[in-house]
Amino acid sequence: MPHSKIPEPIKVLSPELFDRLKERTEGTLLDLIKKNKDTRYVAESPAFGDFRSALENLRKDKADDEVRDDTLLESYRSAIPLTTYDSYEPFIKKFLERSCQEDDVRDMFSPGLPYFVAVSSSTTSTKPKYFAKYKHAPGGSYETVDRGANPVSDTGGKNCIVYSLNYRQLVSVLNEGGDAVKKLPVTLMSSGSIRMQNGIDVEKDTWALQFTAPRATSPIAVSFISKYRSFLLMHALFALADTKVETINTLFGTIFVDMIRYMEEEWDNLVKHIETGELPDWEGTDHVRQWLVPKFHASPERAAELRTIGKATQEPGWLVKVWPMLKVVIGIASGVYASVVPKMRHYLGSDVQLRSLGFTASEAYVGTVYNPEDLNLYKVASDDIVEYLDVSKEEIATNLVAPWQVEPGHKYEVVLTNRDGMWRYRLGDVIEIEGFDPDDGAPVARYVERRNVALRLGGAMLSEEHLTKAILAVQDKLGPLTEFTVVIDDRGITRRVGYLVEAQGELGLEADEAPDKLLRELCRLNPQFKFGLDTEEMHPPTIRILKPGTFADYRRWRIEVTNSGSGQMKVPVVMWDHGAREWILKRIEREVGRPVFVESENPGKVADSK
Repeated sequence: MPHSKIPEPIKVLSPELFDRLKERTEGTLLDLIKKNKDTRYVAESPAFGDFRSALENLRKDKADDEVRDDTLLESYRSAIPLTTYDSYEPFIKKFLERSCQEDDVRDMFSPGLPYFVAVSSSTTSTKPKYFAKYKHAPGGSYETVDRGANPVSDTGGKNCIVYSLNYRQLVSVLNEGGDAVKKLPVTLMSSGSIRMQNGIDVEKDTWALQFTAPRATSPIAVSFISKYRSFLLMHALFALADTKVETINTLFGTIFVDMIRYMEEEWDNLVKHIETGELPDWEGTDHVRQWLVPKFHASPERAAELRTIGKATQEPGWLVKVWPMLKVVIGIASGVYASVVPKMRHYLGSDVQLRSLGFTASEAYVGTVYNPEDLNLYKVASDDIVEYLDVSKEEIATNLVAPWQVEPGHKYEVVLTNRDGMWRYRLGDVIEIEGFDPDDGAPVARYVERRNVALRLGGAMLSEEHLTKAILAVQDKLGPLTEFTVVIDDRGITRRVGYLVEAQGELGLEADEAPDKLLRELCRLNPQFKFGLDTEEMHPPTIRILKPGTFADYRRWRIEVTNSGSGQMKVPVVMWDHGAREWILKRIEREVGRPVFVESENPGKVADSK
């Protein structure tokens, strides 16, 4: 839809929209309550004791089908508390036991058995989280996302769809006789959703490996490569061989940048392979070669075109010369991922549109894209129930507000009750309400940050939003950044906020002034930061520059270490994992500003420069 035809969100609901939104939301909530109230999770979790009592009281006098809807809604609102992963974890663990018995897991969170188990990419925790995902009736946001992921072109254009179909493990659900009644892949949310929406059951993998999806440049077999670099290079190879690429879909903008960087590094080899038709023997591709070799053909003419174009990566809009039909690149680039947008723009030029598939999480699909030209504006989806917890109020269920009660300009934590059997689950994501869709009244919001993902240092609690805004504000000194992460810089006795950044190119001429500006920005964003400096509980922040390609290598390393699928590994804003910190600190090239000097190999003997 053209930008001019997309109405601005309205700030106040009309009486008609108010009623429509309330009726639609309560109808969905009633369906979810009726569907999932008799599950094992509700029946056995201590978190739902009050809700169970309320339901028992209702059943004393009437059968389930005679209980009034308003009474059922009131029982939910008064008796369901805020929940977290702590209450959910003991029940999802039953799916991951060595012997998963059907009698132990059937009807666990929703009727029947799930289609797959989603595993989070564990950016804000030292261990991943797991979520049961069930197949639901056709329609809804997931199908909209699926259509957007592989759009139909009116000019014969092709799509480079960079998604993984690998899984971490395969759970066999066994009946009393020991036979497997269902196989559940434990995989990324994106991978499992693609399987579920397109009917690619794990039992069909051998069949699926033979095909190429309609309009796709890469055969499905490429999606079964687990080595991150090889996975991206193989997608790039098939895309480079095709002149009709119109859409590139990488889910995250960071993955798009990784793919193009790998393509730069291997440019001459890629062109040579396109010329000869010989498939590269990259690491981790042996198991899919039999399906890929027949689909990769020599194209001397295309190779000659690419040699003429050359690896002009310093020239803005280079990729439009590589793919003249390229119109859209799809990848999440809001919040902390916004730092990659300048690099994407450099590769693409100004005419290629950047789009997002929406506000996604391992727990649920939260919001659809409201305006395709705004990478951080989402319309809250209506498949599940989102309630809103004002971040300025006490974190209790009685402070939740419904969609028709939110206020533009206010920030809320997303609390989710969904079809997959989560009840008032604290998602941990903070959004800011922009307004309401004038067509149906749905809230329209911007993503702000992860709640409580911050540094507490020197009495100052620095939020994800503070940390992100501060480093992006110093790019005029430092130069454009690709990505960043933050660690506690404990090289001195007094700790500091330590930024580890990757530059897009050469550092700015005033790069050594960046830490001073960063300090001013952090004090402006959080006055308590200055207080911590004044009391000498902490020292000014540091900025250290990482080797080019560090974050791409980090994603590759983490995917291999955690046995995750390629495509959803994120760099955390604050890096707490000890192993990850050790890995990334070895890749520092230099420090800008006044460096922190370490006097000896003994970490206890450190002096801060003044």
